[in-house]
Amino acid sequence: YKRQDENTCIAFAGLNADARILANMARVEAQSYRLSYEDAPTVDYIARYISSCQQKFTQKGGARPFGLSNFICGFDQLSRPRLFQTEPSGFCTEWKANAIGRNSKQVREFLEKNFAPDLNREDTLRLVTRALLESVEANTKNVDIAIISTEDRRVQFLGESDLQKAIDYVICLLYT
Repeated sequence: YKRQDENTCIAFAGLNADARILANMARVEAQSYRLSYEDAPTVDYIARYISSCQQKFTQKGGARPFGLSNFICGFDQLSRPRLFQTEPSGFCTEWKANAIGRNSKQVREFLEKNFAPDLNREDTLRLVTRALLESVEANTKNVDIAIISTEDRRVQFLGESDLQKAIDYVICLLYT
């Protein structure tokens, strides 16, 4: 993951070098936006910028397309949390919940069955942890979870101890 701003974050699945380049391009655009408009860019602005960069590289002679898919999460102008996904082709979509990367089909199917838009923070954390444990080994080295907090409009990452507590709780639920 890469933190773009205090209220925007990018997670990716694919080539790390391409992710660094794309994240730096987005960071420069966000800084330029702040200088021009004296306000933080919204998540949909950053998502559209990233998808347009990815699309340009599919048509640019002498350059290969970016080899990664992205999740861009953050807030819009009305302080609502939003989640966007961009593809290497430049296609940009908005989601309530989704997965990218290895075993994403399993996680997506799990989320389709179990996601509800009115979940509270704790239930959402348990749902996400359980979805991740469906496809990856249960430890804190394989998993990062970001929480988009509507109270203070920040993207916060769970620390290792909080993440381990969430994993342990879900494992107890699954095996009892």
